[in-house]
Amino acid sequence: MLTFIPTPIGNPQDITIRALRCFEKATLFLCEDTRETKRLLSILEERFDFVSPKVEFLSFHEHNGAVRLAEISKRLSRESVIYVSDAGMPIISDPGQILVEYCQKYNIEYDVLPGASAVTTAYASSGFKDGRFTFFGFLSHKGSERSSQLIDIMNSNYNSVLYEAPHRIEKLIKEIASIDSNREVFFAKELSKKFQNYYRGTAKDILEEFKSINTKGEWVVVIEAKKEKVKALYVEDILAFDLQPKVKAKLLAKISDKSVKSWYEELIKR
Repeated sequence: MLTFIPTPIGNPQDITIRALRCFEKATLFLCEDTRETKRLLSILEERFDFVSPKVEFLSFHEHNGAVRLAEISKRLSRESVIYVSDAGMPIISDPGQILVEYCQKYNIEYDVLPGASAVTTAYASSGFKDGRFTFFGFLSHKGSERSSQLIDIMNSNYNSVLYEAPHRIEKLIKEIASIDSNREVFFAKELSKKFQNYYRGTAKDILEEFKSINTKGEWVVVIEAKKEKVKALYVEDILAFDLQPKVKAKLLAKISDKSVKSWYEELIKR
């Protein structure tokens, strides 16, 4: 049987008794990062009534998932196998999804334990009234794709939750402010850890506050929904304009991954 076990998102005391008992019975650990898992087990052994199992630890991530499944597929139904991500709820924005899909396809018994999640913890901390929200994970790193995703979020009828890396968090608040400086946002840094901090206000206020903030650490961002649509140009809008092909090609290239030359050739064919 395969068991997916949430690990603390920061504070080791958030581990559950049920998780500890499952750890002790495991014969194989599949880990997003074996070093992180071993470090966590070492901390748990030092601080709690827990005996770290002397078993095999194998990495399982998006780059080696298919190969690893071929190696251990038979063990999933024969042994007590554990899967853990680096922190928080496995499967959500996590390579564990590959394992769930595999278990469902081949009728392998599996279980997912409840536990810590940065998504729900941040949303509960935000104080936004609407109980409905959409989770987006990490935005794309690419300029045009990232911009398109953010516009969709800013246009959403639901509050939105997303993750962001520390080296891009300041860029994100600038991007939000450039679209709608008065949009209410909530930024949660290092949830459940020693240097946990919350920041809530309009995008322009948070942008000003970020001038004196140490951005190192893990971030979860909540963006409040807006009734009015954010004005933005899409490919279909530009194609409908009565403009010369060269002008259209330049505009289209700015909001897509295709070059001016590629767009110009396509427009000429049309």
